[in-house]
Amino acid sequence: IRYCLVIASALDLSAQNIAFNEIARQAIQADPEFHGGYYQSHQTNPAQGLALARMVGHVTYLSDDAMAQKFGRDIRSGSLAANSDDAIEFQVESYLRYQGSQFSTNFDANTYILMTRALDYFDLAANWNGDPVAAFATTQAQFLVVSFSTDWRFPPRRSVEITNALIAADRPVSYAEIEANEGHDAFLLPIPRYHAVLSAYLQRIEVGSV
Repeated sequence: IRYCLVIASALDLSAQNIAFNEIARQAIQADPEFHGGYYQSHQTNPAQGLALARMVGHVTYLSDDAMAQKFGRDIRSGSLAANSDDAIEFQVESYLRYQGSQFSTNFDANTYILMTRALDYFDLAANWNGDPVAAFATTQAQFLVVSFSTDWRFPPRRSVEITNALIAADRPVSYAEIEANEGHDAFLLPIPRYHAVLSAYLQRIEVGSV
């Protein structure tokens, strides 16, 4: 591998990330339709549990500011008036339920469980006695590491850990922290500076100057 682009990542998952993943797995496994993972044999689908898992995950993808700007305390239906008997539904509740419902019809529950486990177990330096510098010393790639200022799932300090380890291993690396209000989801969005950094790196690869 000659080139490596690391976006919104970490050397390993934090305890908080593992905790969120476990909540998601428990939501799936608590669904009566899960049947210990043999739901296909029972011709069922743990859709409710999978939807809840997605709702939990989706909250971690957005920053508090992004949620405030996108939803605030806007009400989709009902009223907060003291004399109202209407059931209240906030816009953010409706959004999360929609995301969960869509996900539960398009994704497999066992796959989600295995993917989150794989993320939990990943530790780049595990085979080097926990030393990421030793791990990176074996690489030949030229790295670009990118983080996003409001990403609290994979915060910039975790990308800085990667960058510092690469520098200590005397590996070629560039690092960019992108100012973005959207949290972890920023890596999916057309943010001008983000795309400019990626474009410059890819163009250098194309002409062989990286």
